[in-house]
Amino acid sequence: MRRLILSVITFLFLIGQSCNSKTDKQENIEENDIAETIFPLGELGPAKNFTGKAYNFGLVENDSIYNTLVGNVYFEKNARSNWHFHPSGQILIVLDGVGYHQLEGQPRETMKKGDVIKVPANTRHWHGATEKNSLTQMYILPKTENGFVTWLEPVSDEQYQSK
Repeated sequence: MRRLILSVITFLFLIGQSCNSKTDKQENIEENDIAETIFPLGELGPAKNFTGKAYNFGLVENDSIYNTLVGNVYFEKNARSNWHFHPSGQILIVLDGVGYHQLEGQPRETMKKGDVIKVPANTRHWHGATEKNSLTQMYILPKTENGFVTWLEPVSDEQYQSK
């Protein structure tokens, strides 16, 4: 009798472990899928403003109430923006992947999922994916009554690869 009870307990324990393992795997898959597909890909950014492929999907249109523009950009591996600046600055929130950003006169920095980067007003900068990773980032442009963006020259390969 004791052996039967022990066998039943062991069996129930193994089933419980199997269910928990399966549930954890399903949750991880779902979380990864959501992170990768949280927003549609959007429109391909113009080659005059980007090196490589970067896709923009608008999330919040500018209006006279909020005076803020919000969107999502997906950068393929090696893709990056040109140098540019925003009259009221920019906030970047990394949703997935790994990328680089650089403020003019400062070293290039790596950014990863969960990072929040504040770019000061009228500061030349660029951002994009690394050589080995894509990057999904949300951007916020505040105080759009001051303007949106001024695009400048491309980031050279030397600048992109410098540390």
